[in-house]
Amino acid sequence: MTRSALLVLADGRFPAGGHAHSGGAEAAVRAGRIKDAAGLESFCRGRLHTTGLTTAALAAGAAYGLDPLELDAAADARTPSPALRATARRLGRQLMRAARATWPSPALDALAAAFPRGAHQPVVLGTTALAAGLGPEDAAHCVAYETVGGPTTAAVRLLGLDPYQATAVLARLGPEMDEVVERATAAAREGVDALPAASAPLLDLTAEQHAAWPVRLFAS
Repeated sequence: MTRSALLVLADGRFPAGGHAHSGGAEAAVRAGRIKDAAGLESFCRGRLHTTGLTTAALAAGAAYGLDPLELDAAADARTPSPALRATARRLGRQLMRAARATWPSPALDALAAAFPRGAHQPVVLGTTALAAGLGPEDAAHCVAYETVGGPTTAAVRLLGLDPYQATAVLARLGPEMDEVVERATAAAREGVDALPAASAPLLDLTAEQHAAWPVRLFAS
């Protein structure tokens, strides 16, 4: 079941709510930091090696079976933006609903009971991977791909970007995604205290600004 479960979990049609979020791309487009495929690639690369590394490690840790309460606290400590913390928990709550319907599991039930308003999304994703028979690397791959896939899809809608060019961006970032996954799983193997805390201050700042916009296409 492992490979098919990985495809289901990573599929953009999996009803986890990610389609409503741009991963900071909407704010970057408005600020002029993303204008074309080259700008999108630069943005995604930066996001992958900061936010992506940190969240991939959290997901891998959950898939290793590390304490989800400690992981959620670690996620909070690594997310200084209140807007992004709220987004992570909202996405975690939506993912939890889909995960429990797809792969019923005592671990998911326990996590849902511990965080009725939603645990951080990567913690839920890693627990979901465990319930689906996937490993820590699989969980980290899902997060790494989502880290760049969300902004890429959003940029097509925001800029009218050629979808072939956008897909080419994802393909070019493939080796770097593999590198991030390797680093994330190696850190998670050492326990919660060894998890990376790579930061992206500009994403934190623009997330707060974006949350205050009266009109926006994406929730974050």
